[in-house]
Amino acid sequence: MFEELQNIIKYRFKNQSLLRQALTHSSHSIKIGENYERLEFLGDRVLGLSIAALLYRAFPKEPEGSLSPRFVGLVCRETVAAMAKNLHLDRYMIVGSEDIRENENVLCDVCEALIGAIFIDSDCETAVDFVNEHWKELIDKNVAPPKDAKTKLQEVSCSKNLGLPQYRIESREGSEHEPLFHVSAHLSNGLQTIGSGRSKKLAEQAAAAAMLGRIGHDG
Repeated sequence: MFEELQNIIKYRFKNQSLLRQALTHSSHSIKIGENYERLEFLGDRVLGLSIAALLYRAFPKEPEGSLSPRFVGLVCRETVAAMAKNLHLDRYMIVGSEDIRENENVLCDVCEALIGAIFIDSDCETAVDFVNEHWKELIDKNVAPPKDAKTKLQEVSCSKNLGLPQYRIESREGSEHEPLFHVSAHLSNGLQTIGSGRSKKLAEQAAAAAMLGRIGHDG
């Protein structure tokens, strides 16, 4: 069933059930051990360790303050989700609803679960090699972290003597596996904006981006 995918990822599983588990979303099976959640937990840590080691070796003269933003850019949701698409994991995901295939959070989770599955199926060295194989080009391209709207808003609001932005969850809707948060951002001058996202953090970023646009600092 997954022959083509294993050719794409350049790894062949000894235990095919691990690969199936890594690709299975909780909307298809909520049973522990049948969906990717535990493997994603493991894979997230393996990815972080692998990228940290890669950067440590690739940039021997850089201080921690320079390595950290590189690390963030390489393990952030957007980068890992893009890697999942590049490996065509979205085509092979086992889901209860087809629209889940395009969900960036889910794509990120599946990619991390795949790394965790490789770790369990083989060993740490093989999992690290997998990350090296697929992330090396990004490191060579000197990937920088995406702009953080919350950080930028904090800088702008402080420069205008408006204090630190405050965030508040206004509402939550949707199902358990596809929630939608609505969060408000507030400045001390009374300005308020609303942002929405599939997680609290994403909604806060959206609210911060809206506030930056409101006060004329969206560039």
